[in-house]
Amino acid sequence: MLSNMNIPKKLGVSFLVIGMSAAVMTIVFFANIWEIRSATVRSNHAQEVYAKALTLETSILRENSQLRGFLVTADKSYLKSYDEARKEYDTTSRELIAMLSDPAERALVTKSREEATRWRRQWSDRLTAWVRAGRRDEAQQAVRDAGKAVLTSAIVLPLRDVRDQETAAIKENAASQERAITTATIALILGGVMLIGIAITLQMLLSRSIARPITTLTQLMADLARGRNDIAVPGSERGDELGDMARAVVVFRDAAKAKVADDREREQALQAIGAGLHSLSEADLTARLTDLPPAFHQLARDFNGAVQNLSSLTSDVRGSAGAIRSNIEEIRQATDHLSARSEQQAASLRETAAAVGEITQGVRDGAVNAGEANRAVTEARDEAEKGGQIVAKSITAMNGIDQASREIVDIISVIDGIAFQTNLLALNAGVEAARAGDAGKGFAVVASEVRALAQRSADAASDVKSRIVSAIDHVRSGVTLVDETGNALQRIIGKVSDVSAVVDVIAKSSEQQAHSLSQVNIAIGEIDAVTQQNAAMVEESTAAATMLAKECGTLVASVMRFHVDTAGGRKQNLSADNYRSEGFAGSPAIRAA
Repeated sequence: MLSNMNIPKKLGVSFLVIGMSAAVMTIVFFANIWEIRSATVRSNHAQEVYAKALTLETSILRENSQLRGFLVTADKSYLKSYDEARKEYDTTSRELIAMLSDPAERALVTKSREEATRWRRQWSDRLTAWVRAGRRDEAQQAVRDAGKAVLTSAIVLPLRDVRDQETAAIKENAASQERAITTATIALILGGVMLIGIAITLQMLLSRSIARPITTLTQLMADLARGRNDIAVPGSERGDELGDMARAVVVFRDAAKAKVADDREREQALQAIGAGLHSLSEADLTARLTDLPPAFHQLARDFNGAVQNLSSLTSDVRGSAGAIRSNIEEIRQATDHLSARSEQQAASLRETAAAVGEITQGVRDGAVNAGEANRAVTEARDEAEKGGQIVAKSITAMNGIDQASREIVDIISVIDGIAFQTNLLALNAGVEAARAGDAGKGFAVVASEVRALAQRSADAASDVKSRIVSAIDHVRSGVTLVDETGNALQRIIGKVSDVSAVVDVIAKSSEQQAHSLSQVNIAIGEIDAVTQQNAAMVEESTAAATMLAKECGTLVASVMRFHVDTAGGRKQNLSADNYRSEGFAGSPAIRAA
């Protein structure tokens, strides 16, 4: 398949495969990075919602505890803390509702606000007004009579449901982050290995299908230029430019073989004829032409017959001269044919030179495309580095989440301490109520409720603290995984740099191939020069044939010096001018001379 595909298509397919592989790897990487970012955003939002829900729960519990402290002691310092807790609850609940997008959670917070409004209207506002008016005993009795109705459980329970939902969301987001990081790591490792394997495979295929055949053809052309005509040319069955080059080299080889054979035969014939003519010029009628190539056998027979009969039959001289003229015409035609073949060979060389020029341009374009691929790989490396920066920002954000979670743990520790102190205060109040006897029974009931409330606050704070600690562990795990992702990105950047080096090697190989093709073009130019020299030799052969015709005229003139008997027995002496006018007037070769 590759042997029938032209070189630009081979290079184009190679770079397309590399580009598509890099694009797929980049898309998968950024898809997972986007998933990590989305999970981080969702986790941050869940943390904020959880913190504000916890703040609301703490505020309402603080408001309730300060209310009971005011009912018990009528100390207005409790009212200050009570107002602060009430204001904090109202502000935070509005902020929380604005943050929530889930209708169910908004409904829970709204329900908590409604219950808080109802509790304030029925109990806190009314009881504080009574205490301010000096009706503290009535207020305490109303609390004892109300029992559990005065508790804030209806306000706190919806907030706890919100916190439970956000805790589940935090866990789900952490799991989503872990899955995305694992997927991104696997995809980047596999993509990098695959990209390197594809680049190496393509480099080997291109080297095997282009560089090696070009080197072989270059060596064969150099051998052909040095005169080796027995070379075997592989690759002539290919359907690409290299197959065209191989077939052109086969044509050069066959033409060179034919030319050498023709030159050898012509040289042998000319040498033999020259020797015979030299003998005749010395009046040696014993000279004979022997061992001539098949194309010159008739000339040899005619020449030998003419010499044999020259001394006895001058009447055959004209026929012999005609035969010589005919053979000279054959020589001229042979030289004309050889000239035509030389011109055809020169045309084939020019076409081959043009084809090699196109191949050279294609290889240079391939080198340019390799440079473009190198730039594309560099851009992919830059994008991977940007991904590393994004991961670094993610690490910073998750460290911020970790710090915020630690601060929440500190706040819960403070709340736990307050609950413990409240429990001690309630215990002391119970002891004082026991000392007071029957008059302190109501106060003992209040102290018992305060202790129960303090115990629940401590339990809730402990539960919240354990959950926050679990969330901190998840955040630390996320920070570790994101840090590993950053390290994986750095390794991928190194692999992409390796791919860039491989593509650079391909570009340099293409430049070397272009240089080799330039050398091939130079070799073809040398062959063309040799062909032009052959054409000049053909012209020289034509001129030699013309000179041979002149020598034939001279030979006839020399023969006229001999006195021979005619068929009737009388001697006849023909003049050379008369014979020239009769025997060579119609000879095209003589006329051309």
